[in-house]
Amino acid sequence: MSKEESSPKKNVKKEAKSFLLQSPKGMHDILPQVMPLWDKVREEARQIADFYGFAKIETPILEAEELFHRGTGETTDIVEKEMYIVKTKGGDRLALRPEFTPSMIRAYLQHGMHRLPQPQRFYSTGPVFRHERPQAGRYRQHHQINFEIIGGESNPVSDAQVIIVFYRLMEELKLKPLLVQINSIGCRICRPNYRKKLVEYYRSQPVCRDCERRLKINPLRLLDCKKEKCEEFKAGAPSILDSVCSLCRNHLKQVLEFLEEVNLPYTVNHLLVRGLDYYSRTVFEIFLEEKDLALAGGGRYDYLAEVIGGRPTTAVGGAMGIERVVEIIKETQPNALKERIKPKIFLVHIGDLAKKKSLSLTEEFRQNNIPVINVLGKDSLSQQLEAADRMNSPLALILGQREVYENSIIIRDMDSGAQESVPLRNIIEEVKRRLKG
Repeated sequence: MSKEESSPKKNVKKEAKSFLLQSPKGMHDILPQVMPLWDKVREEARQIADFYGFAKIETPILEAEELFHRGTGETTDIVEKEMYIVKTKGGDRLALRPEFTPSMIRAYLQHGMHRLPQPQRFYSTGPVFRHERPQAGRYRQHHQINFEIIGGESNPVSDAQVIIVFYRLMEELKLKPLLVQINSIGCRICRPNYRKKLVEYYRSQPVCRDCERRLKINPLRLLDCKKEKCEEFKAGAPSILDSVCSLCRNHLKQVLEFLEEVNLPYTVNHLLVRGLDYYSRTVFEIFLEEKDLALAGGGRYDYLAEVIGGRPTTAVGGAMGIERVVEIIKETQPNALKERIKPKIFLVHIGDLAKKKSLSLTEEFRQNNIPVINVLGKDSLSQQLEAADRMNSPLALILGQREVYENSIIIRDMDSGAQESVPLRNIIEEVKRRLKG
């Protein structure tokens, strides 16, 4: 007996597991149904940028890891816990950008933009990546709109202008009521004295584990802790505004005067510090009052260029999260999505000859800037009319074999159901007339 005969046959074939792959945790698809709102937010940002003189800039999604270690700060949550790191085949360590600002400064320095008229104004939009716990309106891959003013003098009017730009953008998006929260976190000269006061106060407080570490390496971030255990200690913390130098105090005073000049509502919040190491003097957040939800934030970062190895460069900027804004618009403006989706004329075909003719007719509508849609994969008249109804098309144009031979087309009013046959040569003028009416 052969070996094969004596040994039991083994069925090594296993059933293939069937499962549906999902998007990575904390990352999401932006579906066609909601894309018109995304387009609206980005288009309003572009128009605001054009009006206020901000030029668009795009930086790589991947940057040297060291850029964020130096720029964002070694002791920030972003660098310590949240960066996505990629090691290349050549051994370089790159990071998916967790924010825009260090990249903007890097581009400004690398391309010698200090030689251009100062200051330079930039805006950018795109995805950023942070490996944090997903939350409302915030994903591990989320999208931001940034406005930055880089170079020139450390002028308070630039701080005010960045705040105004974000405020006006939110106004255009009909987000209200809005409130600016603002503070000064001082400069290299006056901030060390405040740090000592803060450490003395917090040493006796039973803070969370993260804040125990912050107390040793980055005391200012104690005021940025969002954990319930630490919230009660903030109220008794010394105010940084009692410790800032006269130059920083005067800088804040002028920023507030500029905001008052254009009637922007604000409140000075001495606990506002923001979570990034590079800020100096002005920090701000813009809130939707009814939800106590920050939609944008930023501040001045005059030391960032030096920290990443460049020449001293003044700068101020901020960011707005698109996901959070889109969710608020959907919630508070239920008709906003309908307003963005313009109804299209629906072109119905019956038969192969009409299908072929529909292609050239569609191109004729495009050349005359008339939005039209068809479903060439369906031949049933009822199915196509149902699709036209679902898409809220005001008119359906019905083209069958008879109409092709007669060079005519049927116009159907989707509301009333009334139909009329018109010569094909007149269809463009007839549709324009009906759409105006």
